[in-house]
This record gives sequence, structure tokens and C-alpha cells, in this order.
Amino acid sequence: MYAVNISIRGRVQGVGFRPFVYQLAHEYHLAGMVQNNMDGVRITAQGVKANVQQFLLELQSKAPRLSRIHNITVVNTEPTDATEFIIIDSERMGTSSLVIPIDSAVCDDCLQEMNDKANFRYEYPFINCTQCGPRYTIIEELPYDRPYTVMKNFAMCSDCQREYEDPTNRRHHAQPIACPACGPKVTLLDQHGHRLETNQPIQQAVRLIQAGHILAIKGLGGYHLCCDATNEQAVGLLRKRKKRPARPLAVMAASVLAIDTFAYVNEAERNLLKSPEAPIVIVKKKEGKLAGNIAPNMKTVGVMLPYTPLHHLLFKYNENGCFVMTSANPSGMPILYKDNEALTYLDGIADYFLVHNRDILHPVDDSVVQVNDGRLDFFRRARGYVPDPFAASYDVSGMVAFGGQQKTTFTIGRNEQIFLGPHIGDLENVETMSHYRQEYNHLMKWMDTKQDIAVIDTHPGYVTRQLIEGFHRVLEVQHHHAHMAACMEEHHLTGKAYGVILDGTGYGFDGNIWGFEIFYGDASSAERLAHLQYTPLPGGEVCIREPWRNAVAMLLFLFGEEGESLAILLFPDKEKEIHILKKMIENHINIIQAGTCGRLFDAVSALCGITEIVSYDGEAAILLSELVDETCVYEPYSYEYIEDELVTIQMKAMIKEIVCDVLAGEEAANISGRFHETVVQSILTAIEKIASAQPERSKAVILGGGSLHNRYLRKRLREELVKRKFTVYVPELMPCNDGGLSYGQLAVAAAKRRA
Repeated sequence: MYAVNISIRGRVQGVGFRPFVYQLAHEYHLAGMVQNNMDGVRITAQGVKANVQQFLLELQSKAPRLSRIHNITVVNTEPTDATEFIIIDSERMGTSSLVIPIDSAVCDDCLQEMNDKANFRYEYPFINCTQCGPRYTIIEELPYDRPYTVMKNFAMCSDCQREYEDPTNRRHHAQPIACPACGPKVTLLDQHGHRLETNQPIQQAVRLIQAGHILAIKGLGGYHLCCDATNEQAVGLLRKRKKRPARPLAVMAASVLAIDTFAYVNEAERNLLKSPEAPIVIVKKKEGKLAGNIAPNMKTVGVMLPYTPLHHLLFKYNENGCFVMTSANPSGMPILYKDNEALTYLDGIADYFLVHNRDILHPVDDSVVQVNDGRLDFFRRARGYVPDPFAASYDVSGMVAFGGQQKTTFTIGRNEQIFLGPHIGDLENVETMSHYRQEYNHLMKWMDTKQDIAVIDTHPGYVTRQLIEGFHRVLEVQHHHAHMAACMEEHHLTGKAYGVILDGTGYGFDGNIWGFEIFYGDASSAERLAHLQYTPLPGGEVCIREPWRNAVAMLLFLFGEEGESLAILLFPDKEKEIHILKKMIENHINIIQAGTCGRLFDAVSALCGITEIVSYDGEAAILLSELVDETCVYEPYSYEYIEDELVTIQMKAMIKEIVCDVLAGEEAANISGRFHETVVQSILTAIEKIASAQPERSKAVILGGGSLHNRYLRKRLREELVKRKFTVYVPELMPCNDGGLSYGQLAVAAAKRRA
């Protein structure tokens, strides 16, 4: 008789791991037990030695699809008199090192049952099993057991109880298990919150959408606003009511085949759409089927497949349709997930509400990704991925990083695990800040870790500074160093590397706004080697909202009187404002100096007449980049490389040539392509010259910052750097934008503590 004690850490709770262990043990005629605890899963197994060894191999090779084993420890022990293998109740004592289970799209087995008229869960919109359904969004406490979820409010019927207690059933200990007799129910409400008398609320909801109405639909992690994506009038009404005039809207369709009718989807994108995480995937759209105002002036569109049973039932009655599914929050507000708040805030926006009585405890937005240069590129890491941890390069206990001001996340360190929190959004109002605090406090409680080092951005005005009470130490990390460190930590790089960081805004040590940077260093420290020439932003933030001001300021600063004349030619209706901007620059009134990739894109977009005033973050740069053909290599404009203590890249010549092209009537698409290639070539020139002067340095290059979502920049920089024998790393598991900033901040803090 051979016996072992096994301890498994990772994503092993809420994913059917105990039933899997139970069935595997029975297959190999083993005795013992399996138990959830605050550390993960504990197993005792005894039997014939060869059987135990095979059992150990298959624990990892055949683990459930949603599980992820981070660590497995096996210790020999003395056999006992046990004669059977059992599942025992969870142990709730001790310090938690659990991985919190994530929400997962409904699985094929459940869908098959839901569409089977003979099954007692036929058309039940909350069908789930151990391999799918809600997890993170419904948990009150750990470990993950039904009494500590919102499902404690729904007493199981005898049919569900039988499945729940049967170790051979795939719903064994599926905590959200339910059926029409005992589980949550769907209700259709009018705009005043009054229940509509209908026995078919989902079918009625579909008819209302088809008739052009806007519905608020309660989903897995919050409310969506929904309308017919082929109805231009309905989409326009949604935009008007939500005050979202141009920002692209996500579209949900019944299947990949349905998406194929209005978008081009490659194999990698198809796999993402059909994955358990089921994110929104940015793909190239076809003209024709979708309303033109879904993604105005865009060649791409965000698409997703139904990921809850409720979604699938909506499309069962509208098989060939496609719906707008956008977060149901008024502009600037966090996602709505409480029924009373949805009815209040969506008054005047939604015509009807499709709701249910399963509470959402932890709201979470849809994740948004694209396949960029053949690699995964996160715009937003949220539902399906959060709060799954990353393995850390070293101990990160007691560290919490609070991110930035936009696309904010927080990151918590525990032992050698890094937990990147859910997407919070822009911290521009009390409601979003309250949402940040709530989610942070919940995750900190679950992590059960000390508060030692608080890590924040160096920007003195970021409101995350309000969150650092209770920590022993506070560490400030420069914005672009954090972007660089995030990518280095993701790829577990411990040596030095170059960092090419391109983004819109980051506070620099000289008090200016950085965002077009070349660094050299590691996670603990980095030296700034090169940057874009500073130009003034008169009025500061207003230049970001109105890129024409940024463009005019560049012309005035770079070309003086000639620049003023050119500005008036390009923006003839702004002559009075141009004179005011000139005075502000001359007299240094309310001026911020900036050298950022984002502001350069904004200026060129305005010069080309594409975007003078933005309605959402990044609009000017996005629309400019949409004009570029990624399969082409364009001829660059002129630029200058000025060597001093710090290399300065100057775009004065490029700006002049672009203005001449605009005035000559050159196509904006060609101007945009040449501008993109100029950015690429200017960086290549700088990094080649810097590297040639220090040949002993590492040839690794980190590409980071929000501008690296740009498909052309990422592709061209990577391929040209590889040609020059550099090894290139890009963020793939988290956003290159500020959504990954807190992760990088924590990496810097950990490296400094270790140094």
C-alpha cells in the first residue's frame, strides 16, 4: 500500500476539481479524501503504487478546462485504514492563498441541455455546471461554497440537490446550480419599473428590440444597453440618450457564422470569441449589414458571442440578428449592476428592463481584446480574466499598487502571486472613486494580506493618493517606467533592456508631460535616453479635448509668424482663438510642456481635418490610425535627431511637410501612413545610434504604452527591430495602456525591495 498527501494551489475551486479528483481516484481504485481549504485543495490518496503514480500524472494532464494548477506538492505518508475515497466539507480556517474562481461563458453541455425539450432545464436562462457560469461576480466570502454566495437565497429543489450531491455528476458541488423550480427568474419591466404581464419575458424582449426599442439587460457582471445593431435609427437614439455621439459600440451576434456576415474573423480571433473567457474582440468590419453609426469612420468593430444562457435565449428568437451590447452606464459613470440604480440612472435611456433576481455582488465589465501582430493585445482585462493571478518573479507580499487616473486598475501582491483587479475606468467623479474603493476593499479582504508598501504614480494630482492610508511606506513610480516594468515582469525578464514607451500622458521628473520615451534599465531603475521634443499645451487638458489647439500650438511654437499664418489657413474659423493661443505661449500663461506620442497623433489628426474636437478618449489618434493600410510600408517624412545629454527627436520638418501636403490636397490616408512610418523610423534611428555607442548593452527591447495598441506601430517597430538583431517583447497578458500600469508599479516596488 502506497500513500501520499497532496496539496494543490491555483485555480482549483469552483471549477469541478473535487468531482474530477473523486472520479479519477475511483478509476484507479484509491482510498482517501479531497477537500477545499483556504490554501487550495488538499488530497490524501492511497492504493497500489503504480495506480497512485498514474493518478498524480493525470491530476495535471486531465484537469478540468477551467482549472489552472500553479503549484502541486506531494509528500509520502503512512497508509491509513481508509477503504473508500470521499469528498469532505471545506475547511475555512487559516490564511487564504486561494485563487478566486473567474466567471466563465456557458459551456456546450449546458447549452445542449437548455435546448433539449425533454430536459427539466429546457430554456432555463441560469443553467450552469462546474465548467461554466458565474463565480467571481456572486461570491461573498471564501472558500467558494454556496452558503457564501448569492445563491444561498435559493434553496435547492430535490432534483438539483441530487445532482449537487452526486460525485459522478458534472454539477457535483456546482455552487450556482439551479433550475426553473428553485432558481432565479427573469422579469420584463417597463421604463417605470412596473412588471409586464407576460409568460415569455425573453421572447417579448426580443420583439421589443426588433421593434426599435432600447432595453437594459441585466447580465453576468452588470447591465447592458441593447438595441438592434442593424437599425440606424435605434442606434442613433441610443447614442443620443447615452450622450455617446461617436465612440464605437460593441455588437453581439448568435454565432461566428453570424459575425462572418458583417466582419472578417481570422482563426485566432475566432478562438478568442469561442473561449470560456468570451471577450469582445476587435475585428475588421464589412460594409452593409450593420448600421453605419455602430462605429463611425472606423474600419473595425468590437464583436462578441453570447456568453450567458440568457444571451443565447435572446438569439434563439432572433437567430440571424445582431444586437448592440454596450455597458449600461451614463458617460463617465461606473458600470451599473444594482437593480434600483439601473432603474434610476437609466431613466430616460432604456425603454424596458429585462432583469433577474440573482444579485451581482462584484460588477465586472466585458473584456476587450484584439489580435495585434499575431499576439493577444488587451484593451481591457476584466470579465473572464479577473481576478486570476499572475506568477510573480519573487515575493510581492504586502504590496499594493494603485494605478493611474485613466483606465484604472489596482494590483495586490500576495506571496508570489500578483492579482490585477478589475477594470475600474477613469477616476473623474465620486461614483467611480467609490466603485474603486469598494472593489479594492473586497479583494483585499479576500487576499488576507498585510498592507506594507503602497505604490503610486509620481503625478502629484492623481486621486489614487487618497487611498494610501494604513501603509507603512509609500513608493512613487514614474509612469513610463511602470509601463516598461509591467512588460518585463510579464515575460519574467530580470536583466536590463531598452524600453520604447509611447502613450498620451505621463508625469515626468522634470515636471513636463512625457510619452515618447526611450529608456534603458530594469524593473528597479531605468535611465531616460531619448524623448520627443517638448511643445506647449496652452490650457493643458483642453488641448486634449480639442486637438486643433494642440496642432495650432505646435505651429506657433515651431514656426513663429509663419506658423500663425499656416494655422489660420488650416483653421480659418479659429482666427480669434489662434491669436489668444499665441499670446498664451509668448507670455507662458497656463502652459504645460509635453512631448508625447498621443499628443503628436492628436495634432496630426487635427492638421488633416480628421478630428478637431474629440468625444471620447483617444478618438483623434484612433481615427487617424484607421486610415493606415497595415500591409503597406510608407515613405517617411523628415525628422531630426539632436544629440545632447539627452537625445531629442524633433518633428518640426515633418509637421511642415504634412501641412504642405494638406494644403496641396493630398489624401489623408497617405499622410497618415507616412506619419506613422516617420514615428517608426525616428525611434529606430534613435535606438540604433544609442545602442551602437554602447555595444555591451542588452539587445532586448520592451514596447509599451497605450499607443502600442496601434497595429501599424506595433507591427513595424517589432519587425524592424528584429531585423536589427534586437529581441522584442510586448505586453500580451495585460493592457499596454494604463490598465496595466498598477501591475508595472508593483513590479518596480518588488524589484526595489529585492535589490
